[in-house]
Amino acid sequence: MVCVKRNIYFVDYLYYINRTQVIKSDEHLEQMKFQQTEYFKAKAKHRYKIEAKNSELKNVHGYGRACSYGIANMQMQGAMAIFTVNLKRIFKLINE
Repeated sequence: MVCVKRNIYFVDYLYYINRTQVIKSDEHLEQMKFQQTEYFKAKAKHRYKIEAKNSELKNVHGYGRACSYGIANMQMQGAMAIFTVNLKRIFKLINE
């Protein structure tokens, strides 16, 4: 047995799918406008350099995961990791 109103419900469903729109908030619209500016595009070109340094901190020096509990311990671990990376950079500049 087939429902008599099956086609009506299906048509209403397709109407609903075709009429849905994403409503963006004011913050999203402002961010979209900001991403079109020359300032943002210039900064985005240099982002890969910063991301490479962050990746080195996380993958090589263990900054991605805390060794022990507590904020103070995580801060100490971060300071040691950043200090190590800076030392590596200093030695590299000295040897050039």
